[in-house]
Amino acid sequence: MKKLTPGRKRLINNSITYGIVIAAFVILQLCSAGDMLSSSLEGQLIPICAYIVMALSLNLVVGISGELSLGHAGFMSVGAFSGVVTAMSLQEAIPNAGLRLAVAMVVGAVLAGVAGVIVGVPVLRLRGDYLAIVTLAFGEIIRNIFNVLYVGVDKNGLHFSLENEAALNLAEGGKAILKGPMGFTTNVKLASFTAGFVLVLIALTVVLNLVNSRSGRAIMALRDNRIAAESVGIGATKYKLMAFVTSAVMAGAAGVLYAMNFSSVAPKKFDFNTSILVLVFVVLGGIGNIRGSIIAAAFLTYLPELLRAFDLDEYRMLVYAIVLILVMIATNNPVMRGFFSGIKEKFRKSPEEPAEKGGVSHE
Repeated sequence: MKKLTPGRKRLINNSITYGIVIAAFVILQLCSAGDMLSSSLEGQLIPICAYIVMALSLNLVVGISGELSLGHAGFMSVGAFSGVVTAMSLQEAIPNAGLRLAVAMVVGAVLAGVAGVIVGVPVLRLRGDYLAIVTLAFGEIIRNIFNVLYVGVDKNGLHFSLENEAALNLAEGGKAILKGPMGFTTNVKLASFTAGFVLVLIALTVVLNLVNSRSGRAIMALRDNRIAAESVGIGATKYKLMAFVTSAVMAGAAGVLYAMNFSSVAPKKFDFNTSILVLVFVVLGGIGNIRGSIIAAAFLTYLPELLRAFDLDEYRMLVYAIVLILVMIATNNPVMRGFFSGIKEKFRKSPEEPAEKGGVSHE
């Protein structure tokens, strides 16, 4: 049997990733139909999908592009609040819940992408720690804007204010949607596990197609050696911005899915800790490892509920730290790396491959 070509290997790896996601969805749906899921796990299914998309989007910046972003929660909040405003404003115009959720996701993703362009154009000229600091500042600026933003809707359309709810001057029958530091408190929950699964598949398709495209190879070339890549005509700003904005769009869509799962969410939810949490997903799953990000996001999102069952939820951050240390020790240990490399090589080699000189086979 001939050796697999790089394209064939890539197709197999991608198919395995899709297969894991689809199999997990089918199993969870069957368990849910048979009342075999605990209420805590069932309640975490939609947040798990949202955080998987967040991890995939951040991995596109950190792992594929090689830039450190610490303000990813800012893009998530843009999508979340703009999506809620859209969904609640269109209740009468679009009575179908699924269609309204889809429209809200598109609006949230587009506005998050616009925010990504606004931030990315000046920021991506920076490198290293400077880029991390500026993206962190962006996330905090966005959170503080939503802390003072009031949005309402009436028969005359949307009303905005930076003062208080009374300053919206809503007509009779109007309602306030965003209430400053309180966020939204009367949201109609539209999110579903099926919608989350579809969003994960879309995000996975976007990331894998971008990584395996000509643009993706240019982005990774800039990550590996920026000077060499620019010397052959690869525009650093263009391709870095492509990855950054794509990441922001997916984070915005994830924010809409997350927000539409709750009746109330405050801006403080999207603070620095949320950005770090998503970064932990990426690091624990392996920087640049798409499949690892999916598994890490799903596991760590459900971990607090798992620890709560043993009255250990207050030690969640301690568990995160211990797991990260163990992962770093394992990945940097020559014995462990050799063990996993040996397993990988065994799966790569074909048992029907012809023996080399002297009649000795590869096995």
